[in-house]
Amino acid sequence: MTFLDLINRRQSVRRYADKPVEREKIELCLEAARLAPSTSNSQPWKFIVVDEPQLLSTVAAETVAPFRAFNTFTLQAPVVVAVLVDGANLEANTGKVLRRVDYSLIDVGIATEHFCLQAVELGLGTCILGWFDEKAIKKLLQVPRNRRIYLMITLGYPQDDHVRPKRRKALETIRSYNRY
Repeated sequence: MTFLDLINRRQSVRRYADKPVEREKIELCLEAARLAPSTSNSQPWKFIVVDEPQLLSTVAAETVAPFRAFNTFTLQAPVVVAVLVDGANLEANTGKVLRRVDYSLIDVGIATEHFCLQAVELGLGTCILGWFDEKAIKKLLQVPRNRRIYLMITLGYPQDDHVRPKRRKALETIRSYNRY
């Protein structure tokens, strides 16, 4: 599979097969995330893997929107991963102050995508979540008060192999050379 093939196969999976994910495959996804680049090599991430059935069920319930059926698919995912920003180094924090850009969020995004691309190569599916009850999940996972959960990732075997076509803006509309 070429890199572009891998990218084209990556999609947000919202239907998972009733099949556990092997720890070895989870570890490979985490290794891919660990190897992601980061600002001044700060590596400001921590991944909490939730695969214990009772805890998983409780955590997944905290990703479902109370006002409508949103994220209900998380209740069938065999693994949910909380992605935290956990301590950027001095250089990254200095950049945050001087440039007013939180580089740790960019770094966590890159590491999350590495995780997801590795999952695809292993025949797994993922969905990156931004909607969840952070306060409740922090309590369930015993996350210290001074840490934030920025993303959640569902992980499992897709129920089917269908890859939806990507709907993206045309390259001409997002690219320019030398000037805006």
